Amino acid sequence: MSAAPSAPVTLLRFNLAGPPAAPGELTARYRAAIEMARYADTHGLDMIQTEEHHATGNGWMPAPLAFAGAVLGATRRIGVTVSALITPLHDPLRLAEDLAVLDLLGAGRLVTVAGLGYRPEEYAAHGKDWDARGALQDEALATLLAAWTGEPFTYRGRTVRVTPRPHSRPHPPLLVGGASRPAARRAARLGLPFFPSAHLPELERYYHERCAAHGTEGWVMQPPRRTCLLHLAEDPDRGWAEHGRHLLYEARTYASWQGAGARSAVRSAAADTAQLRAEGVYRIVTPDECLRLAGEEGGGGALILHPLCGGMPVEEGWRSLRLFAERVLPRLAG
Repeated sequence: MSAAPSAPVTLLRFNLAGPPAAPGELTARYRAAIEMARYADTHGLDMIQTEEHHATGNGWMPAPLAFAGAVLGATRRIGVTVSALITPLHDPLRLAEDLAVLDLLGAGRLVTVAGLGYRPEEYAAHGKDWDARGALQDEALATLLAAWTGEPFTYRGRTVRVTPRPHSRPHPPLLVGGASRPAARRAARLGLPFFPSAHLPELERYYHERCAAHGTEGWVMQPPRRTCLLHLAEDPDRGWAEHGRHLLYEARTYASWQGAGARSAVRSAAADTAQLRAEGVYRIVTPDECLRLAGEEGGGGALILHPLCGGMPVEEGWRSLRLFAERVLPRLAG
């Protein structure tokens, strides 16, 4: 008797980016995100995902660890991932402490993807040297791994010790992100898992080659060949007409940051909502269409809901999430 095909992973994405808004509106959106995370936790979604960006002017999540702490405190089961944290922008010792505390708070539910970032403006905003980002990343990762042992170690010429020790052993879940051979080499050298920023099988093979050369063991969390961000609606035509501009706002903002050679799982060249809809990167789908997508993705894929995308009205975000929880999730489980 053959095994039933496994369902794709279900994620709820929050970056809180959107057109400039008053503080009161932003407060409502942040609170809605936490309430949505709590709802997702009780209804069986697998993961909450957030990320880090700075110097944007549109509120794109600049403090993912603070947000992750709020989510972990409001939930009991669901995983939380920061993918990616721009590690070189953080003080390594303070980052080790913060992640240890979050790991204790969530009992190991926080997964951090350490990335370099790809916008020099973010380094300038934090007084960091863009050209030294690789060295800064090496120092940060080595410091985290040494700090989480709970033992004294040498940091910038002095002996330090970081407490408390994390909940997870040997250390909190930590992956190295990137789309380059240096990123794959860094992960392999440290014996850390690798998270390519796009579907890059050749880079996965290279990572395993470098693991063998270093005598380390690791694994790759490879994004699926096709990544799409979902919004659920009973009537997708009406959804695009009324809310497509929110999806387009995020798509065009993100595309403006990506150079010609950038490799990303989420990449759009759309100039208007009609082109965005035709691309299929951002999708408004019915529950039945979402289930068909789930069947196509299978166990190696993901269903990524983005309920507050690009300034989407909170009430519309709730409609999308409830449609997914009430009319998709039970049938996925079945």
